Amino acid sequence: MTVLKAQKLLSILTTILLLSAVGCAESLETEANNGEATQDDNPEYFALSDNPGDVYESEEFNFHVQTVVEGLDLPWAAAFLPDGLVLITERDGTLRKIKNGELHGDPISGVPEVFARNQGGLLDIEPHPNYAENGWLYISYSKPVDGEGQTAIIRVRFDEDAHSLVDMEELYVGTPFTNRGHHFGSRIVFDHDGYMFFSIGDRGEMDTAQDLSKSNGSVLRLHDDGSIPEDNPFVGRDGLDEIYAYGHRNIQGMAVHPETGVVWTNEHGPRGGDEININNKPGANYGWPEITYGINYDGSTITEETEREGMEQPVHQYTPSIAPAGMAFVTSDKYPGWEGNALIGALAYQSISRVVLDGDQFVREERLVEGIGRIRHVIEAPDGYIYFLDETNGHLNRIVPIEE
Repeated sequence: MTVLKAQKLLSILTTILLLSAVGCAESLETEANNGEATQDDNPEYFALSDNPGDVYESEEFNFHVQTVVEGLDLPWAAAFLPDGLVLITERDGTLRKIKNGELHGDPISGVPEVFARNQGGLLDIEPHPNYAENGWLYISYSKPVDGEGQTAIIRVRFDEDAHSLVDMEELYVGTPFTNRGHHFGSRIVFDHDGYMFFSIGDRGEMDTAQDLSKSNGSVLRLHDDGSIPEDNPFVGRDGLDEIYAYGHRNIQGMAVHPETGVVWTNEHGPRGGDEININNKPGANYGWPEITYGINYDGSTITEETEREGMEQPVHQYTPSIAPAGMAFVTSDKYPGWEGNALIGALAYQSISRVVLDGDQFVREERLVEGIGRIRHVIEAPDGYIYFLDETNGHLNRIVPIEE
């Protein structure tokens, strides 16, 4: 063999070895990232449609509203899972699965029976922060006992092969039970420290929101296994150990601020006096019904007081009421100019309120998609898009900015 041929053979062998090493490295990287959603490999829940949807205007940009799922019956909440599945609760007690952008025809089995009176039913659903590792889903619903109901929290896993909820654990049941069908709450969030916060409404008995021996009208805080944190504000004092804050009427929107990790809420007032609040003070009293900006539905006065020492003031109050439901902070770079804004669904105004904030101060709002339908939930999904549930038409919709 000549020296030239030997040099060519050595060059070919070196190239083969380098390509093999690169392939091994890529394989190892793929294995390391298996099951982990990163910014570059977020799951795709719905393909972008050839039909872009209706055009809506906002101060920052115009956007399409695309209906990605139809045929829902009073949808209440949606959970976007890292494996590309979407689960949606319906108030009548049905849990639905969406896979590859298609609504599965059969409801998921293993769902607990609900107290389906008036506002009661299957309510919120929230994945554990480490869902990819442990598979836990947290669900709130109105639990029935002897013809009465109260808000309860369970955690479950979803067995897709069996199309069923499994491993159900009851973490919390509110007290007392009542036959009233109003004000169950209930949203669930996990803060940056892994605590679970959830809400229970006053259950249509307003004075119970000031009674710390009852869970009504409260924001409650637990560990993810349902145990009570030792530093909860009423541990060792008069009041239920699980209560974190009280004096709320009916919280149906809850979100964790992406920068501060603090829980924000919105709640239904009576006739007027809907509120946006920051739940950053353990043991705080938010005043209902001792102070309120609203009145009774028949026009009579609840109280003349709108503020009182020792009671919290809202960040913002809506009079007339918008009937707020659902809440999300915008972190996605898909929506330039909306970053850091809060999006609040409105049942009465059938719109989304885009709330501009300066720290913890309300600056202004813009009302979007007015008249589209009663918006029950607003979600920023892991794919970076904002979705919302329209219970009037039974739709899951997506907001898609129009690129210039």
